[in-house]
Amino acid sequence: MSKQSVLALAAAMCVSQLGRADTIELKDKASVTGKILIEKRDQVAVDVGYTVLLIPRNQIANISRSGNPVAPAVAPAATVKASTVVENKVTAVENTFYLAHGKSAPDQNVRDLVNQLGEAVVQVRTPGGLGSGFFLNPDGFLMTNFHVIEGETQISVEVYHQRGGQLEPKVYKDVRIVAINKFQDLALLKIEDKNTPKFQRVALGSADALAVGERVFAIGSPLGLERTVTEGILSTKTREMAGSLYLQTTAQINPGNSGGPLFNLAGEVVGITNMKITFGEGLGFAIPVEAVKFFLDHRDAFTYSNDNPSNPYRYLEPPSRTRKTLTSE
Repeated sequence: MSKQSVLALAAAMCVSQLGRADTIELKDKASVTGKILIEKRDQVAVDVGYTVLLIPRNQIANISRSGNPVAPAVAPAATVKASTVVENKVTAVENTFYLAHGKSAPDQNVRDLVNQLGEAVVQVRTPGGLGSGFFLNPDGFLMTNFHVIEGETQISVEVYHQRGGQLEPKVYKDVRIVAINKFQDLALLKIEDKNTPKFQRVALGSADALAVGERVFAIGSPLGLERTVTEGILSTKTREMAGSLYLQTTAQINPGNSGGPLFNLAGEVVGITNMKITFGEGLGFAIPVEAVKFFLDHRDAFTYSNDNPSNPYRYLEPPSRTRKTLTSE
């Protein structure tokens, strides 16, 4: 065979092999053409003729075999597995202890939202004072501030039920303290009265997704004036006080608002109102909802029990004078 014939045959073989070559498109817009030797979970081995390249999966945008696109970056079995995980995650969000939307709903006006959320916001009363709260799920679990129920065990919750197009108040007196975090000023309660209905709940949103200047509103019982609505804007997301970050808002916050929800215009809770600067106006503060979610996700660690020596509630030693009196007796 002549030298020219050998070169022609080699060229024909190379062209034939190139026609059957696989193409891997990379995320940086480059591409690699060759024969895929093996596909692993974390990398793909490609024979490019003069060497074998190992390409990490996280750098691959798409794989085409002989010009036909196939599953991008992940093998088909892995893709199905990932889809299953995503579906389970969405389902879990809807069935967890609290409701948290993965994506915020469209904004609405405050008037319509107040009508929708009215049943979920409650008034929390103790012999020492009152505050506000809101339901997390239909089973009667609700959030409020720790300072609203601090040192108290006799707690009642006033709920407004929708009946015949009107809200009617009902007081529940069998209320249990489930978990507390005095350092974050958070408390989880549960209504345990018999024959209670399913309660209307609210969804938890994201304070991180808020932008300074966005409109927010609060519902609560300032000075005992139940179902009071105040509206304002988010003044800042990072107001530092005593080592913690708070949301600052121009929505009016007063004693009695404590423990109540601060909503965005999608009707989602973005914070729990807990304090204001008394000598100023429009200087209200709320605990970001991310701290609330963390507390709820780890509520077993904050369980309230007088019989549990590791529970977060601590009883202080009595004053020295009292201690001497008790010793002498």
